[in-house]
Amino acid sequence: MENKRQKIEIADIFRRFEPEYYQKHDMIREQQKVFNDIINCRSQNMGGHTLKCDTCGYVQHAYNSCRNRHCPKCQYLKQVVWVDKLKARLLPVKYFHIVFTVPSALHKLFYTNQGICYDLLMKSASQAVIKAGDNPAFLGAKTGCVAILHTWGQALTYHPHVHLLVPAGGFDSDMLEWRQSKGDFFAPVKALSSLFRGIFARNIYKHAEDLIPDRDGEKTDIDFLRKLIYEANWNVFAKPALKNAENVIEYLGRYTHRVAISNARILEIAGNKVHFVWKDYKQNGRTKVMKLEAVEFISRFMLHVLPNGFYKIRYYGIFANIHCNDVLDTYLSLENKEMVLSLTEGKVWQDIVEEVLGYDPFRCKKCKKGKMLIYEKIDAKPRAA
Repeated sequence: MENKRQKIEIADIFRRFEPEYYQKHDMIREQQKVFNDIINCRSQNMGGHTLKCDTCGYVQHAYNSCRNRHCPKCQYLKQVVWVDKLKARLLPVKYFHIVFTVPSALHKLFYTNQGICYDLLMKSASQAVIKAGDNPAFLGAKTGCVAILHTWGQALTYHPHVHLLVPAGGFDSDMLEWRQSKGDFFAPVKALSSLFRGIFARNIYKHAEDLIPDRDGEKTDIDFLRKLIYEANWNVFAKPALKNAENVIEYLGRYTHRVAISNARILEIAGNKVHFVWKDYKQNGRTKVMKLEAVEFISRFMLHVLPNGFYKIRYYGIFANIHCNDVLDTYLSLENKEMVLSLTEGKVWQDIVEEVLGYDPFRCKKCKKGKMLIYEKIDAKPRAA
């Protein structure tokens, strides 16, 4: 069940209920930029170009994209390029998909201190995996991961968690042998959960003085943090090893450039309510329709605007930028395998678009023969404040 014709977009909701939202809510600078970018994306407000066919003279307008990472219309090409480059970067082995979630008891602390807490979440999850891999009782090898931060649940609620792509194996200490993990993930999930909790606790204690109490006036001293952390349930979910590295990356690509909700999930605006599709994982992923007050819908969307400059995709251990090329060369040499080449590296965006779509987007839609060329520039017309 989805909005296949894209009749209703998030931008439409923002435009229609903007005055009402501003009456009830304030926005920080990052949220304000996301709000305006989504409204303006691919509209005359962003400016653009007039294109003219060099054969039949057909004219059309093309407006600029906002390129905001929270905009649902600006992620697909980024995702395609990222997936392609990752295929050329990662080892051609089996992979596990591991999800580390933040206990609900810590949600207030996380939202009030997003920059610090999101950073520590990603670092702690990766450190837990790498430390488990080093343990001779589990794998006894050097490993790594690709980490992707998400902050939402299907109903747009605040649910910070991190997805990890972890190889089913690692290198020995001398980098002379690849040790393959057998069967399930190389560390028991319970052990990994306990390890994750302990590492996160130690990491956040170091930042206790930097943390801001939430609106309820909670303390952030170490005793309070220790009680909060160790009374909570810490969940780690590990999926079975995925056999084909290429399919794994395509699968993970669905997570990397997601926004809190896509336009395809918006069904309609009925009165002052937004109807959208969601999956209830407490009922085995059953598809349902949620009806939210539009102002509440916008408010939930804004919960997931990341701090400016925050990197939500990160590489750790043997996949860290400083190691990845040498690690890949070493593995390919040891296993006598060939490198996967990037299909998009060095290409201009027009060629990438054509390869992704399967046709030339600049071919004239009217005569089907000519090429649409830039005829004149369309100046941006910013919305009135």
